[in-house]
Amino acid sequence: MTANIFKGKSEEEKNNLEEILENSIEIEEDLMRTYLITAERIHDDDELKERLENFAEGNAKRTKQLIDELNESRE
Repeated sequence: MTANIFKGKSEEEKNNLEEILENSIEIEEDLMRTYLITAERIHDDDELKERLENFAEGNAKRTKQLIDELNESRE
């Protein structure tokens, strides 16, 4: 379970935090897509392709964590 970053916050603060999390999710998803698309286009550098795929995996994990935080705030 994650720490509840919303505990003790006013409704306005909660809304602001939710908006920040939603924007962060969009950014992470966009980066993930960009890394994966770029990795698919690379055919002559296996090391770079693998690093880009690892970056995308990191973005997927951060996206999941952000979604978990957002869901927790809405419970």
